[in-house]
Amino acid sequence: MKLGHVALAVLLGTGAIAAAQDKGETKISVEHGKTVTVTGCVARGDEGTFTLTNVAGKNGTLGSYILTDADKDDLAKHVGHRVEITGKAADKGKGKIKVETKNETKTDEGDKAKTESRSEVKGDLKGLPFLGVKTLRMIASVCP
Repeated sequence: MKLGHVALAVLLGTGAIAAAQDKGETKISVEHGKTVTVTGCVARGDEGTFTLTNVAGKNGTLGSYILTDADKDDLAKHVGHRVEITGKAADKGKGKIKVETKNETKTDEGDKAKTESRSEVKGDLKGLPFLGVKTLRMIASVCP
């Protein structure tokens, strides 16, 4: 199994753990990567995430990205729209992704138990298509 696939499984597994708790939040951010400008269609992903599908860059179709570092309310307004996004792509060059998870559960006695975890994945992150959004511009109100 490639490192990228293992890292993606770890990242997605972290989100699954957070979803199983009473209250949980996982934040994924792209710390380093290559700055790119791409166009695509905003779609809702799993667990409250957003993706950019039908992505096209200067060299043609690239696939899809999981969008991070963006205002979720702003992304929700653009679901189904064709947009241009500039940001850091973790799967281009030497990338670094930071994952922070906070969970809060209630014990049988009614007490609250809080846990926090932080992890980083860095290096050549091919196969981890995360895009940290810096700017977003709507191109069309419909997507192909």
